[in-house]
Amino acid sequence: MYRTHTCGELRIEDKGKTVTLAGWVQKARKLGGMTFIDLRDRYGITQLVVEAEAPEALVETATSLGREFVIQATGEVLERQSKNPKMATGDIEIKVASINILNKSVTPPFTIEDESDGGEDLRAKYRYLDLRRNPLQKALMLRHRLAHEVRNYLDGEGFLEIETPYLIKSTPEGARDFVVPSRMNPGQFYALPQSPQTFKQLLMVAGYDRYFQIVRCFRDEDLRADRQPEFTQIDCEMAFVEQEDVLDTFEGMMKTLFRNVLGIDFKDPLPRMSWYDAMDKYGSDKPDIRFGMTIHDVTGSAKGKGFGVLDGAAYIGAICVPGASEYTRKQIDELTEWVKRPQVGAKGLIYIKVNNDGSFKSSIDKFYAPEDLEIIAERAEARPGDLVLILSGDNMRKVQTMLGVLRIEMGNRLGLRDPKVFAPLWIVDFPLFEWDDETQRFYAMHHPFTAPKPEHEKWFYSDAKEDIERVCANAYDFVLNGTELGGGSIRIHNADMQKRMFEVLGIGPEEAEYKFGFIINAFRFGAPPHGGLAFGFDRVCALFGGQETIRDYIAFPKNNQGRDVMIDSPSVIDDAQLEELQIKTDLK
Repeated sequence: MYRTHTCGELRIEDKGKTVTLAGWVQKARKLGGMTFIDLRDRYGITQLVVEAEAPEALVETATSLGREFVIQATGEVLERQSKNPKMATGDIEIKVASINILNKSVTPPFTIEDESDGGEDLRAKYRYLDLRRNPLQKALMLRHRLAHEVRNYLDGEGFLEIETPYLIKSTPEGARDFVVPSRMNPGQFYALPQSPQTFKQLLMVAGYDRYFQIVRCFRDEDLRADRQPEFTQIDCEMAFVEQEDVLDTFEGMMKTLFRNVLGIDFKDPLPRMSWYDAMDKYGSDKPDIRFGMTIHDVTGSAKGKGFGVLDGAAYIGAICVPGASEYTRKQIDELTEWVKRPQVGAKGLIYIKVNNDGSFKSSIDKFYAPEDLEIIAERAEARPGDLVLILSGDNMRKVQTMLGVLRIEMGNRLGLRDPKVFAPLWIVDFPLFEWDDETQRFYAMHHPFTAPKPEHEKWFYSDAKEDIERVCANAYDFVLNGTELGGGSIRIHNADMQKRMFEVLGIGPEEAEYKFGFIINAFRFGAPPHGGLAFGFDRVCALFGGQETIRDYIAFPKNNQGRDVMIDSPSVIDDAQLEELQIKTDLK
């Protein structure tokens, strides 16, 4: 037996016991003739003491220990003379009788501490060492806890956990697929699933009316803080349900996670907001409602004063930044340059300061009298001491989106986005389609298996572009603190409606049959009404942990270039493998 107890287990009640611990040396230090060793495992740290009068061999072994040596130590539990209230085991220490070095360690490239001296790239290269650090251990333990609670809840609701294939057919309608060559079928390729969407619908056709899976998914996308090429979903589907049934079930799941994991009890029903209201007020379909600063349409109040930039704009929007009228010219100039960045896309920024004495100062004083500025400020619900920021343009949604990005930036600058405060909501009534001017075609706002709202089917079957743009999807997203955590819809379960969807998306009968013939045919064999959703499990873990980046909540993540620098992947494969797969590469 290597150990009788873990390094986080012993308490003052264990005083007098002879115990054996095993773990990693956090640090060793000499004080007088005594040697103190902090021994660490994933459960905690326990202090070991080798006294000066201990056998010479034991003292020599203790003084030879380096950081991250793996050791086994046996001794008696004593009450500490100088207790450490910051440690769970801070009331005791182990008087060591023997030490067995299980494995030595070279000096690690960075310190295994909560606040490490290793940079992000270095820690990624030695991820197995980084995972020894307490913050990452807590992150992965939170992930485990959340997965356990999800399974318990869904099992209690009658869901079956069923695995679906990882090697599937490529149907590139959204993000790019990762493809896998087939050795036994030369020139043909599998794709790794972006989601189990079609398979979970087929499970509904098969009669498994409540399915779930905590499943790995793959998308060959550009990366950011909350996105990885491989990620995990809580994937769910239900048969014989309407939208309200789905929302009730998974609102219950999220409330259970908040209550059991974070101790937060949301007793009232979660708010719901239409996509149109979210865009109009927040400039985003994933609004952060922890703070106000909503968008106001000031088009009617701001036009007609001889200022060409605004007079020629189709839409003029404003946000009111509370208490920011004291911003200096330098601060506003910096903010103006910030909104001109490609990530925002604005051409400039107009401001109106509502001074504490009720007077106004603006970048458009030349064209607007004080009473004109007052009307705009009132429209933006500004009070003395506030700062009104204005953007304009030819496309209402684009301007609203830019204002939404600016709103989040100002929320960050003013400290209004406390990660310990949670404000979940549902976004509903999305447009079913979005038109792309460049390709002159419609795309599915969610995916091509989403059903229209029943009351909008008359427009769904219309040939008029303006009618099709009015159709709302029977879809819903779960949003938390400005992040989309999950989304889903009531699905199309009728073959004729599915064909109509493909027709609107410009997918002809032959292409539809080639890509999706299996599911269209399945709908002919008695497909029940069904719907579901999927939560981004990595994002759930990160937000529950108070972080925006998901990387620390994945054991072995990729970097910003989609690489695993620890194992140096992706990598080239040798010619013999390529020949066996009958693949040639032409890279210069």
